[in-house]
Amino acid sequence: MAVNLSYPLILASGSARRRSLLTEWGYDFEVVAPDLTEPPATKGNALTPAAWVEAMAYAKAYLVAVDRPDAIVVGADTVVVHGEEVIGKPKDEADARRILTKQFAGRNEVITGVAVLYPPDRRRIITHVVTTIMMRAMTEAELEAYMVGGAWEGKAGAYALQEGGDQFVLSMDGSESNVVGLPMEKLEEIFSQIVKQEG
Repeated sequence: MAVNLSYPLILASGSARRRSLLTEWGYDFEVVAPDLTEPPATKGNALTPAAWVEAMAYAKAYLVAVDRPDAIVVGADTVVVHGEEVIGKPKDEADARRILTKQFAGRNEVITGVAVLYPPDRRRIITHVVTTIMMRAMTEAELEAYMVGGAWEGKAGAYALQEGGDQFVLSMDGSESNVVGLPMEKLEEIFSQIVKQEG
């Protein structure tokens, strides 16, 4: 059941997956996609993957909160870590094919940064959640079918559990909603803390 919040809730994201999660968990909210061109999430950016997604989540939330000081604003950003490579959204079909061919199978860490900006005291709650997934390799036929289906587009790691990616999961340790793009358990925890402190 959704936590009853005292202020309007805004999701600072254009992600349909994040919208669906908030809706499924019973929240009424607005969607305001931030005007932000995301730089690539690469190992060479001098930040750890966790620090990177936290920074990006905050940037998204901040850009929206500047114009909406009346609302609780939630920003999020997700990357996948495979070995030494930090994988964000594929640049194009060729990049998605490379990721799914070379970085898909084996152990992946899905890391989502979450930033919640709370208007009364300008509080910033910034954290991240890690889910570990073991994936099996795709056959050539499965890869081609997945590419044609377009589920790779706009997805960190080039796959989506809710669009057929779950068939390749061998095991999962952690939040499933985190892999979809918004760790709802953590978000509920943050909202509950906010409500408790208000009381």
